Amino acid sequence: MSTLVEKHHRREAERRSDEKTPAQIERAEAWRRRAPLLPALIFTIIVTQVPFLVTIWYSLRSENLLRPDGDRFVGLSNYADLFADSTFRQAALNSVIFTLGCVVVAMLLGIGLALLLDRKFVGQGLARTLLITPFLIMPVAGAMIWSVSMLNPTYGMVNWLIGLIGIGPVDWTSTYPVLSILIALVWQWTPFMMLLVLAGLQAQPKDVLEAAQMDGAGWGKTFVSITLPQLRRYIELGVLLGAIYVVNTFDQIYLMTAGGPGTASANLPFYIYQRAFLGFDIGQAAAMGVVVVIATIIVATFALRLIFRSFEQKD
Repeated sequence: MSTLVEKHHRREAERRSDEKTPAQIERAEAWRRRAPLLPALIFTIIVTQVPFLVTIWYSLRSENLLRPDGDRFVGLSNYADLFADSTFRQAALNSVIFTLGCVVVAMLLGIGLALLLDRKFVGQGLARTLLITPFLIMPVAGAMIWSVSMLNPTYGMVNWLIGLIGIGPVDWTSTYPVLSILIALVWQWTPFMMLLVLAGLQAQPKDVLEAAQMDGAGWGKTFVSITLPQLRRYIELGVLLGAIYVVNTFDQIYLMTAGGPGTASANLPFYIYQRAFLGFDIGQAAAMGVVVVIATIIVATFALRLIFRSFEQKD
């Protein structure tokens, strides 16, 4: 009798152990949904994180391809030399100028153009197509257009236009290298900002605008009180995406000024290229790459939090 009771208790205990709690069921369901994404996640980690770890390893060594016998572990010495390098500080400042200048000016121009294109007029489709075109042109081709056709000191269109009012020719890329690159970047990124803002304008509820007009609100009051808050998430998204891409600008600098005169117009990606492929200093270049990646991650994380916060407030 006792044996039967023991067997019954044992079966009952086994049955209870096989039963899953709601928390276990939820975790199993979550893993079931995530399982198809694991191969992509593993591939992404291999492609992105493994090279970054190798870059960190190189940044801790004094490795120069011109002096292969000098390869040794130096710890954080490359980073200390980096922040003492005045050229690096100038390149970092240029990166900030290019990024902030391009994003702010392109966004302001994009808002203005989007407000114009949000109205009905003859040839609206053609106007949109022409305004979007600069963003569709390859950066290399766009840089050549500005360097050769627009800003050339001998036969550039800009010098021809200012010559009509009596101003002498200017060698733009040599005299004003940062401004020249900034103009090319703004020209390329304004259509992107315009498209985002235009999408926001067309997504705003028309009944709210009609109610504001019936209440006697003018265009300026309606734009500041209704339209601009509606566009906030679109503007923040455009600023974030634009900053992430513009901070990595290389083509315009390489083709328009080659970082010159000297290193006056070099940004961080171009200076890394110079140290790695012209100076063959792998350790210093790797240290600069690590610093740039960490700084970009910090800025992007902060910007993403602001965007997510605005979405939560909107919801």
